[in-house]
Amino acid sequence: MLTLSDHPASRWLNKVPDVTLAFWVIKIMSTTVGETGADFLAVNAGWGQGATRALMASLLAIALFLQLRTRRYTPWIYWLTVVLVSIVGTQITDLLTDSLGVSLYVSTAVFAAALAAIFAIWYRIEHTLSIDEIVTPRRELFYWAAILCTFALGTAAGDLATEAIGLGFSIGVVCFGALLAAVCAAWRFGANVVLAFWTAYILTRPFGASLGDLLTQSHTYGGLGMGAAWTSLLFLTVIVLLVAAAQFGASNRASADAVK
Repeated sequence: MLTLSDHPASRWLNKVPDVTLAFWVIKIMSTTVGETGADFLAVNAGWGQGATRALMASLLAIALFLQLRTRRYTPWIYWLTVVLVSIVGTQITDLLTDSLGVSLYVSTAVFAAALAAIFAIWYRIEHTLSIDEIVTPRRELFYWAAILCTFALGTAAGDLATEAIGLGFSIGVVCFGALLAAVCAAWRFGANVVLAFWTAYILTRPFGASLGDLLTQSHTYGGLGMGAAWTSLLFLTVIVLLVAAAQFGASNRASADAVK
């Protein structure tokens, strides 16, 4: 019987997509949907926080089960999981802040420490944090644990910057966008690829959350007043179109490989 450590990597293809412009567009929009979608279901749709958390956690468990059962990158399963992780990560931070009264300073520090611990254990065991080598079940478990933690950390850090510190949504978008641009420039000039990727991945969460708040909140609170429903629908439509294109390309490549 195979274990996580001795599963033959030759039977797996890399389980995550190539990091392209489309990857970052979908990632940022997924983070925005995580912010607006959770708010829409809990508030606008009237489900309440408890029911929304239970539903999203259940859907995430199903999506992760499907993702972990695949042997290659399957775009619709992968990105469905990312969207649901985004929503659940947002809900974890909101639960701590709104329901349990945990300070955003504390939750940001705790999630940062948790993410550092995940990376440390991952690297100690696997000797790499590269997403180009997610080719075993154990590496994929580390990967998704890190992804969930980045969303929770990004939500806490974004709320800390825009609400607790008082930057506001517009300045938050500009500041986090500038940090992302700085990471991209550092990567272009030879910064460590793995470090640049994970730094950008964390920053896209507060950037997307700030963007979501800017679009959805009323003019009274410094937003553009689009509302959670329309913003979620718009971004989900773009995500579905991009993922459908990726799925079509992946299916064509799989068919070509089968012919060979």
